[in-house]
Amino acid sequence: MPVPSLSTPSLPTPPIPAAALTVVQAKAAYAPIMGRYLAACTLGLPTIGTVTALREDGERWARGEACPAGYAADIAAARRSYAALVGVPAGAVAIGSQASVLAAMVAASVPDGAEVLCVDGDFSSMVFPFLQQAHRGVRVRHAALDDLAGMVTADTWLVAFSLVQSATGRLADADGITRAARAHGTFTLCDTTQAAGWMPVAAGDFDATICHAYKWLGAPRGAAFLTVLPEFAARLRPSQAGWYAGEDPWQSCYGPEMALAEDARRFDVSPAWPAWVGAREALAFVASLDLEQVRRHDAGLGDALCRGLGIPANGQAIVTWADADGSDLAGLAAAGITASGRAGRARVAFHLWNDLGDVDAVLAALRR
Repeated sequence: MPVPSLSTPSLPTPPIPAAALTVVQAKAAYAPIMGRYLAACTLGLPTIGTVTALREDGERWARGEACPAGYAADIAAARRSYAALVGVPAGAVAIGSQASVLAAMVAASVPDGAEVLCVDGDFSSMVFPFLQQAHRGVRVRHAALDDLAGMVTADTWLVAFSLVQSATGRLADADGITRAARAHGTFTLCDTTQAAGWMPVAAGDFDATICHAYKWLGAPRGAAFLTVLPEFAARLRPSQAGWYAGEDPWQSCYGPEMALAEDARRFDVSPAWPAWVGAREALAFVASLDLEQVRRHDAGLGDALCRGLGIPANGQAIVTWADADGSDLAGLAAAGITASGRAGRARVAFHLWNDLGDVDAVLAALRR
């Protein structure tokens, strides 16, 4: 298989827009919220512009005016915006429908009998696809998040982990993990679904990343991204290849010949078109933000809640605490607060539409 043309001798840091929106300006891009919404980690909210774009697309479709070429332009724009957001060339970005679909392609490329190291308790999309390769002798080993870097060995072909843990909001020691992986000749796969959109992400720090854009990026569900660096791309088999993975998709609609794209588009999954109309608009909006400023806002609210709860503040946008019987989650719901529960813990998340009033509301609901 030819090596995809993804040569990037010096990957850029994600840029700050020349005239980045302030958090106050960004908040104004959202419609008024009924109650208090603290669940970006479950389902992000669309901007007014994203909702408008989706509505207009539905109307074009109803009039018989929607066309594949128009959707292709939306996908290309979304791909460019995402590439700029995470600091890699557009040619290093593939599109997909779900994180698990993209992870499954990576999992199918793990050599027979190789070892994959995962985080104990990580989101299943970063674990199940690798467990499904046991019939080929692929071995999955699990480690606690804090121990992950130290558990990488020369036998580890791939270490797969989420940059921000879904169940707890904890941030992985990405620098330590990547250093350990390089020292042992191990590849890295990082899921940035719970990170991209509220904090800066440099995808080029990892051999591959996966991101489903429906959380902090505010895109419709069904728009996901894979980034991949050259050496790792050469090891991957595009097992889900279809017409959209072709060098020229419109010349790839029928067999028997196959000519896949030379760059990361060879890993593209045939797109769910309307989702990418929303993704184009959502990513253009996120591209207008200073993500370091967003991180300070979101994590600052998280830390304020931690102080009120008397638990350690760790600079996280997602805050969780033990709630085995679900009583705290029920109390939040009764107070009109949309939150979530995961792994026996109550979970809230802060993003652009939230402010200190939401922190106070959570604390008041828990004191009742």
